[in-house]
Amino acid sequence: MKVVIAPDSFKESLSAYEVAVAVEQGFREVFPEAECVKVPMADGGEGLVHSLVDALDGKVITQRVTGPLGEKVEGFFGLIHDGKTAVIEMAAAAGLHLVSQEARNPLQTTTFGVGELILAALDYKVERIILGLGGSSTNDGGAGMVQALGGKLLNVSGCEISFGGGALANLHSINLEGFDVRLKDVGFEVACDVENPLLGEEGASAVFGPQKGATAQMVRVLDQNLRHFASVIEKELGKSVSDMPGAGAAGGLGAGLIAFLPCQLRKGIHIVVEATGLENHIKDAALVITGEGKIDSQTIYGKTPIGVAAVARKHNIPVIALTGTLGPGYEAVYQHGINTVFSIVPGITTLENALENAYQNIVSTTRNMASLLAI
Repeated sequence: MKVVIAPDSFKESLSAYEVAVAVEQGFREVFPEAECVKVPMADGGEGLVHSLVDALDGKVITQRVTGPLGEKVEGFFGLIHDGKTAVIEMAAAAGLHLVSQEARNPLQTTTFGVGELILAALDYKVERIILGLGGSSTNDGGAGMVQALGGKLLNVSGCEISFGGGALANLHSINLEGFDVRLKDVGFEVACDVENPLLGEEGASAVFGPQKGATAQMVRVLDQNLRHFASVIEKELGKSVSDMPGAGAAGGLGAGLIAFLPCQLRKGIHIVVEATGLENHIKDAALVITGEGKIDSQTIYGKTPIGVAAVARKHNIPVIALTGTLGPGYEAVYQHGINTVFSIVPGITTLENALENAYQNIVSTTRNMASLLAI
């Protein structure tokens, strides 16, 4: 029996690879001769690098870069496909987790470190870069990234504007003469799982700004500044980015990527499915096991279990999903290729205990699931 194990991470407890190992352990307690193929997955946000590195026997490169508030942080990126593809999470350099609760201020935070990670990847002569959006602390439209890559964002006096979404109000012109020439020879794929535009009530500032520390007044300023940034981009580069789906992702980084780099925005799970060659693993399997930390009504909108199930469905292969929490409306996944869902939590417990015991709970649940299959 061939079983493909393709889970996402269980956030705050286990990586996707660790989940897959636990599933295999539990399954083999009942079916010791089973062929278990582990393919760690991700939907494009945090965990993307390690999932693809684990799935494809790549390696992680650490790189000291500029953090969200201008301090130095230990960033990282992955190399896969024999070093020809780099995988970057923007959150590794500009993530919300890098800024303390009291210091969060999207008027000041920058994506400069994201650009530095891209430059570091270019030093390895990669041919392709997969960039995951999500978990950002920033609202600068990717301005910091552009500056790190050699672009100049100038005020009316011809001086470089400072970092942060607040500084965009001072932007007058854009000079790309110093833009790194290697960028022209690299293919970019951007994992973006939101469709928010750059501006307005559904835009980057209004929807995501408050969780990054923005007050109501800050949201108005940030939205106005991104509007100004977009108008300068259109005037200087001839590109209209305001209303493009996904432009508002990661504090407007989606817009910056579209404007300044040769890239396309795609659902993260689709990128990961292709990069891992998941379909080749699944097409002759007897069973697929997937999962993530929470499955609810939102899971059907591009989350990992649904992406995995879509591939299995093409080949009429049953799919079992494991999860920590069954949220409201989780039954929606049954209409999208998942045959059954198991919660791994054995009973009433604290969140701390659930996270601490996640590995053994996955082993136990998988063993019970396999026992049912064996009847």
